[in-house]
Amino acid sequence: MKLYKKVFVNLAKVLPDSIYLRMVFLSKLKRKLDLSNPRSYNEKINWLKINDRKEHYQIMVDKYEAKKYVADKIGEQYVIPTYGVWDRFEDIDFSKLPSNFVLKTTHDSGGVVLINDKNNMDIDKTKDVLEKSLKNNYYYLCREWPYKNLKHRIIAEKMITNTVPNDYKFFMFNGKMDSVMVCTNRASGHPTFRFYDKEWNRLLYQKPELEPESDVERPENYEKMIRIAEQLSENLVHMRVDLYNIDGQIYFGELTFFDQGGFDTDITLETDLKWGELMDLEKIK
Repeated sequence: MKLYKKVFVNLAKVLPDSIYLRMVFLSKLKRKLDLSNPRSYNEKINWLKINDRKEHYQIMVDKYEAKKYVADKIGEQYVIPTYGVWDRFEDIDFSKLPSNFVLKTTHDSGGVVLINDKNNMDIDKTKDVLEKSLKNNYYYLCREWPYKNLKHRIIAEKMITNTVPNDYKFFMFNGKMDSVMVCTNRASGHPTFRFYDKEWNRLLYQKPELEPESDVERPENYEKMIRIAEQLSENLVHMRVDLYNIDGQIYFGELTFFDQGGFDTDITLETDLKWGELMDLEKIK
């Protein structure tokens, strides 16, 4: 079975993007991907992967380079400080790092290790997580082209809180907010997600079985978070802007062009079509 999977993965790598995306779309969403006349959000995300290839997008998704981009756009006070950047795990000089920090790879989704006390850290486990991530080319999973030629590196950054904070994912269309998805219980391994509008009214964007009953408290400086998300998504057909809010202090998380790789099976069909209507591809064509 392992050999079969390896053969399939290697074979899939040589498939043209359009063919590969059609295969995955049919497998995950159980319907054909229409790239000639895309209507839904998921279809248009996949269309963008093929047709919108501006070189500076690579800077915006690189977790190290994006910090410089964001600092220039909204100011350094919203960027989590970086302690160092390295090409290899062996190059990290832990003696020069503080007692707690976060290690992550710059080119991947995942590849994150929280170090609460470097004197008690599991070096072998940390090395294993990061080196596996360094070997991974995230592009091949969903054909998100900006990741294909990124430099694979490790960064250490400041730990902004002792607990895993809520993640606020702003869904922006043409530089305007449609909604924010709040990700809670992230440390549990079973995170929960809730959508809210600009006035913090609950939106039932997910399939009913995925909607948690409880609500999340509106964060301090919510209006400021919206303004930051608008600045970072300016002149873009679509962008997901991820932010943290620690007792009113806002921090940039990451920028995402292709949410869920264009294969989001958690949102309702109504949401899929609504978001699709908000995306004007004529601005790209």
